[in-house]
Amino acid sequence: MNKTENICDIGIIGGGTAGMTAAIYGQRAGKQTVIIEGGTFGGQITSSPNVENYPGIASVSGSEFSMNLLDQATKLGAETVMEQVTGIRDEGGVKVIETTGKEYPCRSIILATGVTHRHLGVPNEERLTGAGVSYCATCDGMFFRGKDVAVVGGGSTALQDAEFLSNYCNKVYLIHRRDEFRGEDSIVKRLEGKENVEFVLSTTVKEIIGDAAVERLILNNKKTMKEYKLDVSGVFIAVGQIPQNEIFADVVKLDGNGFILAAEDCVTSHPGIFAAGDCRTKEVRQLTTAAADGAVAALAACKYIAE
Repeated sequence: MNKTENICDIGIIGGGTAGMTAAIYGQRAGKQTVIIEGGTFGGQITSSPNVENYPGIASVSGSEFSMNLLDQATKLGAETVMEQVTGIRDEGGVKVIETTGKEYPCRSIILATGVTHRHLGVPNEERLTGAGVSYCATCDGMFFRGKDVAVVGGGSTALQDAEFLSNYCNKVYLIHRRDEFRGEDSIVKRLEGKENVEFVLSTTVKEIIGDAAVERLILNNKKTMKEYKLDVSGVFIAVGQIPQNEIFADVVKLDGNGFILAAEDCVTSHPGIFAAGDCRTKEVRQLTTAAADGAVAALAACKYIAE
């Protein structure tokens, strides 16, 4: 923090790739930054065993990638705080980040809150989470080696999950509510060539069954309107992600899905508040775009402070 006024130059909410990149760029520009994270520094990428799509790095684990970012940011002087943010307010020239622990006055704020996994909302989903219900195939797939599992979803994430699981599981059922997938066609073609992957299209999950752990699914075929059982030991849900921006809705404008309205310049509807990474409106949500947003938002914050 600024020792004379106890006001931070850039307050960053969220310690994922976007947030930590913003801290790096802010510190290198001579500004004091603080990263406030309520969960785990690194964000969702920490659960990935192997990252191969970041330019200049052929292969690295998600946790190593994240820790390298955090180490770089802190060595440059960024402050880190493990507290849950409860809101932000503008006091006219000074913006205040409110947490469960205290308040952090800042000259500018970067929202880099990321997203969370969307749930199916079916019976027993919450109860059996961690007991066969998972939202991260790369995190939990190894626990189902040699077993039959299901992946629910039709986007690239679901396709990638099914491909990953096919290397370890006896059988992978890929369940999608439409009659064709929305994800990358190249992955679909690879899955079609795998003997242990079966497409279950035009079908929804009605219920997850199991006492202590997942035992089977109750499925509904949308074309025949018939219900049937599918015995599986695990179900990996990949039906999209949702932002966590509700607490900022009275300060910055959100779109109909809850994402912060901000274009490639990362500028929000509120002067001095910027949005970076998956939490903002954008077409592509990848590691590289999160890092790019962090850089853009930090430089925009520096320009705002100087004005």
